Amino acid sequence: MIILVCGIVFTATSMSMAQTVFEKDTLTIFTATGKAHKFEIEVASTNEERSQGLMYRKHMAANAGMLFVYEKPNNVMMWMKNTYIPLDMLFLNSEGKIVYIKENATPHSTKTISSDQDVIGVLELNAGTAFRLGIKVGDIAQHRFLQK
Repeated sequence: MIILVCGIVFTATSMSMAQTVFEKDTLTIFTATGKAHKFEIEVASTNEERSQGLMYRKHMAANAGMLFVYEKPNNVMMWMKNTYIPLDMLFLNSEGKIVYIKENATPHSTKTISSDQDVIGVLELNAGTAFRLGIKVGDIAQHRFLQK
């Protein structure tokens, strides 16, 4: 009986998490060296979507990411609780300029990662992507939710 109840709770939890469908889009980062890097992203623009983010996922394609967008600029704080994929977090101001990069965020960590300044979005990519592609603070991310 207890096993059945636990199974039902687990199934209900899994179903509710699976029901969050993120909008899919593309985002391009233009580096200071003139290179353009295109990513297939999911957009987290509501409180529910931002709360779930990439939690519980085991894999993400090399050219994929998730863009967290906010209604107005603020000091954004992120963490890696229940996140299995090591990530690079790129904090973006309202012009799409990368103002801070947290490389190789540790999976499952509850340590707060802060922008320490007002930002309008955070782009999460697989860990090592920023280094591999030469993406740096000052580069520009172009997406319709940015450049307001």
